[in-house]
Amino acid sequence: MTTTTSSNPVDWTGRTVLVTGAEGFIGSTLVDLLVERGANVRALVHYKPYGERGHLAGYLRPDSPVEMLAGDVRDAGRVMDAVDGCDTVFHLAALIGIPYSYQAPEAYVQTNVAGTQNVAGACLRHGVRRLVHTSTSEVYGSALTVPISESHPLQPQSPYSASKIGADMTALSYFHSFELPVTVVRPFNTYGPRQSARAVIPAILAQLHSGARQIRLGSLAPTRDFTYATDTAAGFLALAGCDRALGEVVNLGTGREVSIGDLARSLIAASGRTAEIVVDPARLRPSGSEVQRLLSDNSRARQWAGWEPQVSLEEGLRRTSEWVAENLNLFAADRYQV
Repeated sequence: MTTTTSSNPVDWTGRTVLVTGAEGFIGSTLVDLLVERGANVRALVHYKPYGERGHLAGYLRPDSPVEMLAGDVRDAGRVMDAVDGCDTVFHLAALIGIPYSYQAPEAYVQTNVAGTQNVAGACLRHGVRRLVHTSTSEVYGSALTVPISESHPLQPQSPYSASKIGADMTALSYFHSFELPVTVVRPFNTYGPRQSARAVIPAILAQLHSGARQIRLGSLAPTRDFTYATDTAAGFLALAGCDRALGEVVNLGTGREVSIGDLARSLIAASGRTAEIVVDPARLRPSGSEVQRLLSDNSRARQWAGWEPQVSLEEGLRRTSEWVAENLNLFAADRYQV
């Protein structure tokens, strides 16, 4: 198929760009890429009284190219101040993690839905060039058809996915109602260095590099489409310059699926360790909530924005394994993190 794009690559040099959720896994990877491309980055980070900045700690220096603002997307006034003067806003701040959403569903609505409305309202008020809002492949639920295109029905199989559906619709409503230039980016299972142990890949690697002889997992049958973090970040930048994606949803995935069981075996190989895989009942999700299959159709990203993943699963797992081994102090391998 011939690739046709309507993307105009953005020259980020000197542009003021806001990243919400900037200290997180994907957010900090995106900040690094924006800095590399010459942007003036404003990072909205969750307020912590002890001043910890997570993966952005390296930017805490006098000559830093990153301006850090502490705040919370639930605070409309703080968000309004953060957006003021920005050319582009990448909205990644969200309460994530499916297991915790069973315990605190209201918190997910407040942060993910109301927080997104605050960001969209501030972008409209200040006339930003583009808002790139972050979705998740979890909104599709268990696949009814594969590969999953952006027209696939949305299925709220957890409070987390329901809150993200609400957030996506809120962002798109600002395009339809107020002509806010917004694009919804829907990543499929991003992984890589910096990811916390609540996600399956670092959870497995932390166990392996801690010397575990048994790898404790939930269901082994579900399949996922894993995208390396730098590829996801590059997709955000590509879509920020893609006019065809205005008012649209765009998947970012590799188009390759792997079962959790096969993934675990690949991680054992990548780590150079030996271990047995064991199903842990505490890690099983409610039967009606488990998403069984996620496999992306990334045609829009390829054809509209000229994006395609660069890092293979095998290479990405090797890099991630090395990072976890070097940062094992960040993980509590013997405890299930929700």
